[in-house]
Amino acid sequence: MIRRGAEGGPVSSLGFVIRHDEKESMSSNNINETRPRVLFVYYTHTKQAQRVCDAMAEVLRGRGCEVSQAGIEFTDPHYAKNFKEFPFRHAVFGILPLLWPQLRRKTGQIRIPDEAKAGDYDLVCLGSPTWFFTTNMSLRSYLKSDEARTVLAGKPFAAYVVCRRYWSVNLKEVRKLGIAQGGEYIDGIRFTYEGGQIRSLLALLSYFGKGEMRERSLGIKIPPTNLKPDFGDQAQEFANKLADSLSPSVPVEEASPSLGRDR
Repeated sequence: MIRRGAEGGPVSSLGFVIRHDEKESMSSNNINETRPRVLFVYYTHTKQAQRVCDAMAEVLRGRGCEVSQAGIEFTDPHYAKNFKEFPFRHAVFGILPLLWPQLRRKTGQIRIPDEAKAGDYDLVCLGSPTWFFTTNMSLRSYLKSDEARTVLAGKPFAAYVVCRRYWSVNLKEVRKLGIAQGGEYIDGIRFTYEGGQIRSLLALLSYFGKGEMRERSLGIKIPPTNLKPDFGDQAQEFANKLADSLSPSVPVEEASPSLGRDR
């Protein structure tokens, strides 16, 4: 509902009076020059981090932002052969070679999309699945790169973690690396899977090996893995918080109600 301000013009949901001449300005092509630019940089193998990115990007575009999405590609020859396809050829041995390098916070070879190499963005949002308790090697490698410094220096950034259970170490590392590259951390969020310690692990390994949800693994009833059905609601709320932190010089549109449902 549009309210009227003291000057007779309508008031946006952010509380600013929109004068007639401002409305005409926003409807012109010049609006593209004032739209906040947002960059998402993430890594994903099972597409869960990408689903979160897509949901938040839709909200931010609805809020008038210009959004770029950049998925990092894991190309390191020591490990990439196991990541060429999904499901893994072997659920355990496909990821086990990464255990020691992950615990030592190693980096590896990656391919960085052009959008994440340079650009004057108003906000950067980093998506990081958890690998062996901490930030995955692909995103860590990006955050230690010269390209990341170019993008993050002097800019606000946020982060989201997609994980089975362990999220805090991952989020702290993303925050630390982003700040080390000159960024200003503003907020973070986690998207966790269902189930307790053992059953959620069995569910995830079953999915890694089969590429589909199963009700049992090793004769044990297991919960669904991957994002919970309400992840869209979380993503929408967080994206709106990020939009609120940006310049209010663009009109606010109502976000799509479809985001509250699993997709």
